[in-house]
Amino acid sequence: MEETRMNDYLKGIVQNLPDSPGIYQYLNSEGTIIYVGKAKNLKRRVSSYFNREHESGKTRILVTKIADIRYIVVNSEEDALLLENNLIKKYKPRYNVLLKDDKTYPSICIPNEHFPRVLKTRRIIRNGSSYYGPYSHVPTMYGLLDLIYHLYPLRTCNLNLAPEQIRSGKYNVCLKYHIKNCAGPCVGKISEESYRQNIDEIKEILKGNTRELSRKLYDEMQNLAAEMRFEEAQQVKEKYLLLENYRSKSEVVSHVLHNIDVFSMSEDDDEKVAFINYLHITNGAINQAFTFEYKKRLEESKEELLSLGIIEMRERYKSLSREIIVPFELDMELNNVTFTIPQRGEKKKLLELSELNVKQYKVDRLKQAEKLNPEQRTVRLLKEIQDHLHLERLPMRIECFDNSNIQGSDPVAGCVVFVKGKPCKKEYRKYNIKSVVGPDDYASMKEVVFRRYSRAIEEGTPLPDLLITDGGKGQMSAVQEVIEALGLDIPIAGLAKDNRHRTNELLYGNPPISVGMKQNSPLFHLLTQIQDEVHRFAITFHRDKRSKRQTASELDEIKGIGAKSKEILLKQFKSVKRLKEASMEELAACIGASKAGLIKRYFESKEEPING
Repeated sequence: MEETRMNDYLKGIVQNLPDSPGIYQYLNSEGTIIYVGKAKNLKRRVSSYFNREHESGKTRILVTKIADIRYIVVNSEEDALLLENNLIKKYKPRYNVLLKDDKTYPSICIPNEHFPRVLKTRRIIRNGSSYYGPYSHVPTMYGLLDLIYHLYPLRTCNLNLAPEQIRSGKYNVCLKYHIKNCAGPCVGKISEESYRQNIDEIKEILKGNTRELSRKLYDEMQNLAAEMRFEEAQQVKEKYLLLENYRSKSEVVSHVLHNIDVFSMSEDDDEKVAFINYLHITNGAINQAFTFEYKKRLEESKEELLSLGIIEMRERYKSLSREIIVPFELDMELNNVTFTIPQRGEKKKLLELSELNVKQYKVDRLKQAEKLNPEQRTVRLLKEIQDHLHLERLPMRIECFDNSNIQGSDPVAGCVVFVKGKPCKKEYRKYNIKSVVGPDDYASMKEVVFRRYSRAIEEGTPLPDLLITDGGKGQMSAVQEVIEALGLDIPIAGLAKDNRHRTNELLYGNPPISVGMKQNSPLFHLLTQIQDEVHRFAITFHRDKRSKRQTASELDEIKGIGAKSKEILLKQFKSVKRLKEASMEELAACIGASKAGLIKRYFESKEEPING
């Protein structure tokens, strides 16, 4: 009954909503705002939450939590966008996208003080100080600071340089004044008006307006040279060259492009995160560059997320750009602003640069996360295998087989086990081939796979989530035949090699087909590691078996040397070669003088006479 009354209450609000642009707020039964949204038409947008079934489970849950609705009517869509952004930041509703806090990124601050300093900070204090940034690429910020310190003799001390303090004569100049890195405002060597002029020029540099300042320095240099004031002209020239060097590095497109915002984005569906890059272009140079991320809450579309990002960045950086470059069409309107989706030319290059930045940020963030949690990388690689092969479950346990023989002699096989992307050596197994005569790799593989998994069924030991064969389609078919005969459902993949014996493709399916895979990717390296490991394991076992057989056969020919003596000799000398080279005393120390004599005489009789 209570639920019916609540539905009637909400329906009454929805039915009376205006057909105007505005903001709507959903509240739960405790009166807490749980969602804030914008709408061109409030009635149509809010009604859509209640009159249809939602695909997203989170949206369905949100609707069940709504106990009350509030709304604010505004004049335009732009006002709605701005108000939505402010309310989300103010209330941080549970079901709205979450903007990741950028407090870790530094900004450049010019404090509101007499003879202002220029310094980096991570705290924003609204006291009249000027802030530029934040800078997600910290070297860019340090490059700017270095340029400014070389261009202008600024103070770095934290003295109170109020006029009365300077007049009292309580301060003395420091070393920075003597090396000409500070103009000495603490003792009145520079007026506040002249110092402020430097600060005004610095602000223009931080805004990206370097072109006009560079032209001004050039004209000043020429005028001083014309007046024969060459030392002063040289000082101005040095500043001019510093500024030009900075401009040449930061200018990326034609300088005719001025006051433009550029946005691009990339999504990570697995982590429900969207990354957005923002560039502000002034006189063809990047003045602001920042990448941030939104945590999705309700399966928001890329258009919704980018619209939020545009409003957030333009408000944060106080951008008044009349043109915004975007990668796809947006259903949003801003007063006196044109949205451009470039297809070619300099604007297209700007968009590509923004996309490059957002991709790099995504990669850097992934690397940082994997350093903090190494298992995250492994899970990501296993998820890639799952996606590539369309597996039902994550391949947490992978088993791989390989045969080894020389023209059919001493045939063996090995099985290696990788759990969570790491070798689990205690579960490796060696197999002597028993039922196959001659060099038949397919028959050998069938025998080994049958022996392993029939025993696993009998003993109830874990089965793999993915089985990999070291070979092509033939090996895969042989294994598939055995797995089906045992009534098992284990996905089978094959790693094939090229004519240089290098892994070059992953095979999967029935019939097997090549699965595209970049050969420099972490996933390819993991699969190559598994293949190299099983090959090493199988061939080492084969060499050991062959060596023991060859060694044992020679010792068997010596009459008087029994099994116990052979075991002692092999344990001590490791090989027949070392036995031959051993002295009588070394052999006697192991098995006694009598048996040592037998061995020495046997090997001496085997030596061929030297022909003279």
